[in-house]
Amino acid sequence: MKLDNKKVIKLLNRIMEYELAGVVRYTHYALMVYGYNRIPITVWLKAQAQESLIHAERAGELITLMGGHPSLSIGPLLETHKHDIDDILRESLEHEENTRKVYYELLDVAQGKSILLEEYARELIAQEEMHEDEVNKMLRKPGEIGVYTP
Repeated sequence: MKLDNKKVIKLLNRIMEYELAGVVRYTHYALMVYGYNRIPITVWLKAQAQESLIHAERAGELITLMGGHPSLSIGPLLETHKHDIDDILRESLEHEENTRKVYYELLDVAQGKSILLEEYARELIAQEEMHEDEVNKMLRKPGEIGVYTP
């Protein structure tokens, strides 16, 4: 079976849009953190914004490699006006989960048709899962062993 380039480009553009939304989200979140734990939390959020930008650039490079045109759109941005650290982390977790789902869609389309796209999707899925795990641990209370469930 042949790789559906149009479908792949469409998925890569969605990935790029979600990752660009991550840049905006994490930058905004970093600006809205107050309190005595501000510095380590903003450092982490800014690092997430930088990583999202790198992920968006990688998706864009693959789009142009395949002869496509990178989107100028940005994925879903919802301003909840909730800036408590728990709220920010819950929103981050939801964003990471949604982004990971698109990478899984790409993996499904590329399976057995493109090692490049399969490996790219797997690598980014692993990174998104690690982010989700980090946020999950951050949402737990100190000493809590079980996984955070909303």
